[in-house]
Amino acid sequence: MKYQTVIPGRFLARPNRFIAKVETEEVVQTVHVKNTGRCRELLVPGATVYLERAVNPARKTPYDLIAVEKGERLINMDAQAPNKVFGEWAAAGGFLPGLTAIHSEYVYGESRLDFCLETEKGLHLVEVKGVTLEENGRARFPDAPTERGIKHIRELQKAAEKGLDATLFFVVQIKDIDSVSPNDDTHPAFGAALREAVSHGVSVCAYDCDVTPDSLTILRPVPVIL
Repeated sequence: MKYQTVIPGRFLARPNRFIAKVETEEVVQTVHVKNTGRCRELLVPGATVYLERAVNPARKTPYDLIAVEKGERLINMDAQAPNKVFGEWAAAGGFLPGLTAIHSEYVYGESRLDFCLETEKGLHLVEVKGVTLEENGRARFPDAPTERGIKHIRELQKAAEKGLDATLFFVVQIKDIDSVSPNDDTHPAFGAALREAVSHGVSVCAYDCDVTPDSLTILRPVPVIL
């Protein structure tokens, strides 16, 4: 996936989870943060960030914050990007061979799952989770408690128990990651739910991404350590 009209800036502050103050060449901008997670290890004063100009010129926040440099790593932190990049990749045949249709925001049970993929073999339900938390080359999810994430895992488990293919897919918005694991320190219930779901037939996949200031591309599979 590609972004349009991306400029660099220097992160100053995050008054609330929706906006940030960023210094650009022109002025100090109030920008929209496209990730409502904590991101405390990413958005530190002085960090280099990347902003995409909003399509609507009349919007109060003229830019969206989409990526940040953490040491030598560039991390995409756009919460909307994982679904978009997975959809593009799946449509090109990256996830399943013989794909005949893709349905997004698919209602199953009491949840709205990210994707339902159709092949001649039947339906395959996929829930996508974007990962931005990295420590020493290892990624972890989530960076904050997510009851919604647990709900989705349980819906996938119910689907698997009924004989459907069901996958939790981690899009790691970072390049050259060694592994992905549940963040049991932050939300042990998420890890417990995921391990139970796997024992009932849910698949778990993780891929890292090639990240540039103006693009995100699914790159290669990485091990999931439960």
